[in-house]
Amino acid sequence: MGFCKLCGKSSATISSYLGVCVDCLRRRPREALAIARRTHLASRARFKLPGDVPSSGVPCGICGRGCAIPEGGVGYCGLVKNIGGRLVRPGGDVNLGVLSYYYDPIPTNCVADWVCPASTGRGYPRYAKSPWGEYGYYNLAVFYGGCGLDCLFCQNWQHREYPSRPKLVSVKELEEAMDNRVTCICFFGGDPAAQTIHALLVAKKATEKGVRVCWETSGQLAPHLLDKVVEVSLKTGGIVKFDLKAFTPSVYKALTDGEVDIALRNFKVAARRFRERSEVPLVVASILLVPGYVDEVEVDLLTKFIARIEPEIPTRFLAFHPDYMLRDLPPTSIRHAETAVKIARENGLVEVSIGNWWLLGDYY
Repeated sequence: MGFCKLCGKSSATISSYLGVCVDCLRRRPREALAIARRTHLASRARFKLPGDVPSSGVPCGICGRGCAIPEGGVGYCGLVKNIGGRLVRPGGDVNLGVLSYYYDPIPTNCVADWVCPASTGRGYPRYAKSPWGEYGYYNLAVFYGGCGLDCLFCQNWQHREYPSRPKLVSVKELEEAMDNRVTCICFFGGDPAAQTIHALLVAKKATEKGVRVCWETSGQLAPHLLDKVVEVSLKTGGIVKFDLKAFTPSVYKALTDGEVDIALRNFKVAARRFRERSEVPLVVASILLVPGYVDEVEVDLLTKFIARIEPEIPTRFLAFHPDYMLRDLPPTSIRHAETAVKIARENGLVEVSIGNWWLLGDYY
């Protein structure tokens, strides 16, 4: 049982690590966020990352967080440093990325697997090798280090270790890894946003090889690069998968230390092109059902937002499991997931599903 330091309420769906409940985050955001900030500072210090987005120095502009990095400082992602008034990246060249990669057999456990060409054959023959899916082929999974957010529930938190011990991978190495067994490449992490230019260089090679290009992102993308990200997926039959973590600004901030407006704006811009390709959905939304925080209110607000933009955008709810700084919360309950699906459909969304359902149980 966790408890809220503001109202004193206790519940299995309140994280004592975070220190505040969702009701206080909505009703008393300033006080609640001051408490949540302590947890984020501890999270950032653990990996020697900046506690705040730097705002006085040389602008970076690669992702949407808007870092301006001072002399001797480092960007929020931990990857970009200001050395002598010049921004320097690991390896000193955008052709080198801080990442790891592997071959993921198709069908993969992908956020969009229920609507993508690899698993379903959608878009055959233009975008898929078979109308029944691409069994026997591989997705090249590219896991980028660094992120523009500090999600306390991060289930890939190891990306925070990458900036301090960078493993550099060239565009050429990833090009060579796209052999004739690979039908799609997916940039995820962490988040590809902090290394968008490297990813776009790899995507160009993928396009030349006839490989689909997909992205899994929190949406903290730089607006001037967003169109390029969307265009390459549109052209190749890939999907841009947005992880919409919450809708209420204070809830989003408490969970991620980020600004929800950036993610929602980018999602809206990308979704405007949804109708340009009917065979394969260009954009997919995912929503992680964090117990006690991404509740019915957040689900209602998020799904209404998606439906207003385009009701046919496939939306997947993901089950939470305890990890990183929110280890004191239970996994998502079956009732929570079923209610989320019901709300989404009532709000007009056409394609709705539950991912990693095997994590669900009777927890609260």
